[in-house]
Amino acid sequence: MNNCAIDFSPLFRSSIGYDHVSRLMETALASPKSAPNYPPYNIEKYGENNYRITMAVAGFSDDDLQLTQKDNLLIVTGQKTKDAKENCTENEACSPGVIFLHRGIGQRNFETHFQLADHVRVENAKLQSGLLHIELKREVPEEKKPRTIKVEMARA
Repeated sequence: MNNCAIDFSPLFRSSIGYDHVSRLMETALASPKSAPNYPPYNIEKYGENNYRITMAVAGFSDDDLQLTQKDNLLIVTGQKTKDAKENCTENEACSPGVIFLHRGIGQRNFETHFQLADHVRVENAKLQSGLLHIELKREVPEEKKPRTIKVEMARA
């Protein structure tokens, strides 16, 4: 199924400015191996123009996380600092008197990309109880909103 080609030309006959749809579909049909699965996240919509991405980033502090919005791409990066990671193995003590018997909380670095629609921007980001909440808002500029054009009668 991943190798099938989809012909969007019938759609382009009656639409203008949607050439990027084919690129988005190719990305959506990409191999599941390329889809990120760490850290887990939810995408929520509340209200007409408000969205929230909630990422489970247990073990990361606000200093370990970086958000970058470039055009229509949001990049969320988590990178543990060397002194916070301390390169511990399961049998080594990471803090005085502490030995990990099982390490199930992921501490690996990550970079996750989110493709944003036009006019969607990041409002804010908050780290609370191991969850990173990224608030997004779609703000269509006044000149891009629908408007009514009056049709006048031509005079001969």
